Amino acid sequence: MTASTIDHLVSVTVFLAAILLFISLFNQTIQTAILYQQHRHLATVCSDLLDNMMLNPGYPLNWGKTNSTPTSFGLQDPEFTQYRLSPFSLMRLNYSSGTPVYYSKTGQYYSNITIGFGKFLLVPFNEIINYSTAAELLGINETYGFSLTVTPIVTVSISEIESSPLKLEVSVKGTGFPLANANVSYCLITVKASGGGPYPSYTTDYGESLTDGGGSTVLTFPSFDGNSESYVLIVYAHISGLVGVGYHEHVRYDGSYVVPLIGDFDSKTVVIAHSWDVHQGDDPAEISYNATFLLLSEDFTLREVPLENSTGKVGKINYGNGQPFNNITIPTYNPGIVIITYRKSAQENGVVLMPWGISSMAFPVTFGSTYPFDKEWVVTDIRQVLVNSIAYQARLSLWSLKGYGVIG
Repeated sequence: MTASTIDHLVSVTVFLAAILLFISLFNQTIQTAILYQQHRHLATVCSDLLDNMMLNPGYPLNWGKTNSTPTSFGLQDPEFTQYRLSPFSLMRLNYSSGTPVYYSKTGQYYSNITIGFGKFLLVPFNEIINYSTAAELLGINETYGFSLTVTPIVTVSISEIESSPLKLEVSVKGTGFPLANANVSYCLITVKASGGGPYPSYTTDYGESLTDGGGSTVLTFPSFDGNSESYVLIVYAHISGLVGVGYHEHVRYDGSYVVPLIGDFDSKTVVIAHSWDVHQGDDPAEISYNATFLLLSEDFTLREVPLENSTGKVGKINYGNGQPFNNITIPTYNPGIVIITYRKSAQENGVVLMPWGISSMAFPVTFGSTYPFDKEWVVTDIRQVLVNSIAYQARLSLWSLKGYGVIG
């Protein structure tokens, strides 16, 4: 009798243990299935959200060209369909890269998207769209986090082979491979040591070339001495619908220089500030400047658009008091490049650039939250897009803010 009771107790214990083990395994299977469905749902949300950004201009339709805050978020160019983005809506995003800049003369902070000396894009904080605003307008705040990057597909790199006479090598690459037989259109802007009266004068030379089988071409300027003059070369490369842009500059003086700041999108004004008031520097001297504006035409050549003297095309600025800044007015909302030559003396000069529309200088875009390395699952989706004919790749990373996982 005692042995039979013990056998029954052992059997019941084994049975209960088997039941518990089965429930545990079944629970893990159910959780894994639920987790898989959650991952699939997150992937669907990511794809839909990316299309919503790329195929919707937001509201107002032209919010990228104004100072107003949109009531609906989207990046599509309202003048086109399909995956064509507005270069001005992208300019108004608060980029996660770059330390904000404070300019005391206007009393404002600026979103800093500078990518090296002489290549500036600083947008006032009161005219940018930040991550929290975009998430709220998209209806995903407190539910999902995201990071959006929009980067050029075609890379145009320029290196100096020889200074006198000036020889520059242009290399054009796609995504991991060179672009052979690509058409190259270029513009060389030279800052002259003399002429122009009290303001720096410049000359422009235009030309075309073709890349070889390795995606390279050499541009030679036999009458130009790169050792004694400042210059900037702007290159557009295009083949089979792919368009990219690159630039290379050489300056003879950077102790004091001009810094262009976006003043106002509504009135299309750009503030020409003194570097000492923005970044300080080595030599707080008075400098003169001469501004011009280049457009990319439909045949991929650069065309100069005059800026009237009344808008501040030429002028002098000094740090601190006196005349610390001037304003220029861009005559159009067509994307282009603001080019400002500056001079302290005949031999001390240089040139700086600023894109009017993010695509004109192929600036990359990074918008959103920092990448969440602590999250269990992050979904990524991509689209090939055009920003004013420049080829970009848009990549959206999305993750859930709730958090979930399999419990063992």
